[in-house]
Amino acid sequence: MKLLIVESPSKSKTIENYLGQDYKVVASLGHIRDLRIKGKGGFGVDVENNFQPEYSILPEKKEVVDQLIELANEAEHIYLATDPDREGEAISWHLQEVLEQEPEKVSRIVFNEITKTAVTNAIKNDRQIDMGLVHSQESRRIIDRIIGFRLSSLLQQKLGSKSAGRVQSVALKLIVDREKEIEAFDKEEYWDVFSIINKEDQEYKLKLVRFNDEKIELTNEESAKKVLNDLHKANFKVESIETKERKRIAKAPFITSTLQQDAGVRFKYNAKRTMLIAQKLYEGIDVGKERVGLITYMRTDSVRLSDDFINEAKKYVKSNFGDKYYKGYKVKNKKNQKIQDAHEAIRPTSLERTPEKMKKYLSSDELKIYTIIYQRALSSVMSDALVEDTIVTVDAANYKFELSGEKTLFDGFQRVYKEMVEDETEISGLPDFLQDEKLNVIDVKSEQKYTNPPYRYTEVRLIKKMEDLGIGRPSTYALTMETLRVRSYVTMDKRTFVPSEQGRLTSDQLDIYFKDIINVKYTAEMENTLDSISEGHAVWYEEIRKFYDTFMPLIENARDNMIKIYPKPTDEFCPECGLPLFIRRGPFGEFTACSGYPHCKYIKKKPKPEPVHTGISCPLCKEGELVERINVRGRTKGSLFYACSRFPDCRATYSGLPNGEICAVCGGPMITVNDEIVCGNEKCKTNKERRAKERELQKKVIS
Repeated sequence: MKLLIVESPSKSKTIENYLGQDYKVVASLGHIRDLRIKGKGGFGVDVENNFQPEYSILPEKKEVVDQLIELANEAEHIYLATDPDREGEAISWHLQEVLEQEPEKVSRIVFNEITKTAVTNAIKNDRQIDMGLVHSQESRRIIDRIIGFRLSSLLQQKLGSKSAGRVQSVALKLIVDREKEIEAFDKEEYWDVFSIINKEDQEYKLKLVRFNDEKIELTNEESAKKVLNDLHKANFKVESIETKERKRIAKAPFITSTLQQDAGVRFKYNAKRTMLIAQKLYEGIDVGKERVGLITYMRTDSVRLSDDFINEAKKYVKSNFGDKYYKGYKVKNKKNQKIQDAHEAIRPTSLERTPEKMKKYLSSDELKIYTIIYQRALSSVMSDALVEDTIVTVDAANYKFELSGEKTLFDGFQRVYKEMVEDETEISGLPDFLQDEKLNVIDVKSEQKYTNPPYRYTEVRLIKKMEDLGIGRPSTYALTMETLRVRSYVTMDKRTFVPSEQGRLTSDQLDIYFKDIINVKYTAEMENTLDSISEGHAVWYEEIRKFYDTFMPLIENARDNMIKIYPKPTDEFCPECGLPLFIRRGPFGEFTACSGYPHCKYIKKKPKPEPVHTGISCPLCKEGELVERINVRGRTKGSLFYACSRFPDCRATYSGLPNGEICAVCGGPMITVNDEIVCGNEKCKTNKERRAKERELQKKVIS
């Protein structure tokens, strides 16, 4: 019997179908060991002996490890097939160490896709553990342990903050700095002037751009009115028509960050949800009698495609669309793509498994993600689209208006995949205009506008920013976003990150005492250092020593000088035991409690906040008004809801504000919750069906 060990149980089921009875495929369920909590600082490393780590088996994995050891002793050969990245390489090394088998009996295999061909080829090309990758992952873990134990502990003691992290804290700083930019922004007034024309029974809006061939800027209503007066009796005629052809080039296939960004824009999925769906597609889907991985490994920052896929795509494109639609694929990798370039981009494992054919085997979410992965990878080898840009300049009393549009001359890759951007505006083709043509003007009007502050970060924008700055790696983006939310460092406002009071406090204090390491440059350089370790160009323990010798003096300085904010003394005394009351910080913010805790557990009750009136009448009783209230108990503690002001006479409650529409099923009010319109009646059939679908999706994700 040959033993093959993977990380995920669902992956093991897929692979076992390929290899037959001679193989036993089992899962380690991720990491089996971690650093011990011992030694100087409790870091689990010997600081004085080149940071040599000491590991212990995770308590919850002891039974799994015992089973693996038993199977390993019986096996004639052991293949370690954990994920094809640094983390996976380290897990394989831990397995090799724990199983304690002869070196020639254990080998490492790597595959980028879970298909029969890929797995069998990997077994034929097995190798030894790459210790460069292992040392790189170990270095990351040790540095994160040191930061976690020292910096997080300091922040908890001084500020009441829950944690800090090498990548997490820099991402928080980006969010906080953006919020400060928004607060400091002074909006400026300006006015736009438009003319509305009718052409071929269609209205078109032209914007004023110049006067006497100079750019025009209108900063107040008076200047806008002067323009309107000048144009009152002016003749509008076409001054020039400029057309220019340009190519639109297909984007590279998805990497982790661009998949998360595209899914965020198209489907409003957060990064965590996108990666859970992609993980399922990678590990295997039951397709008829076969179980197969539909996509390649989804944690990658390489845009490389294999020659096999390019050849398959060439045949597919020419067969289905014609020779003129095939271009081929060449790409120059980014400078910071190093070890991850051993992987491919995210692509389908077979172009024959089209989204249309897979539709009956996939959930709605899985189909959406699979479709964009399939289409983006296929389109990347296709010909450029050819578009014609047209700019029509219209003259009216030396005021110049412009109308622009585009027309597709050859759709090329857009036959398969249409790119999306945030705030996309579609530009349609224009009708034919003639030189000196007099235009039928319906109206000329001005619009008051103001300059806008910078946008807050959505997940899409923050991931893009982190990628551009070289902060983090494919496996860290989703976790970073989730951590910021869980730690209550940010709240969400219409899918944008808003730093909480605690988040701002944490970021500001880190900026004062740890700006030498909690900054964009240092974090990006650390990622490059980890890459250098993986390639054998840097010695892992020397790099950790550099970090340690920089970090520890900062910790000692902060310990001595950072102001201890919690607990805050008050001039009040406990009514139960007479000791002073202190202000402390808990999961839901500040609270006042007895300094004698745990002997005295008195907590001062907060005054009940005055309800916030909405001006919307209660849909149930028609007499009261809906007011904002905060839930003070249960799993939704701290959440906002809306209730009738006549409570308890009227017990109407809604999780969102009614929008005036009526549910076609039960006749109840429709409300808006998290940008989604749902029925306000919790017992409505539509809500039950929606929750059932959500539970089914969650079950699939967990399984």
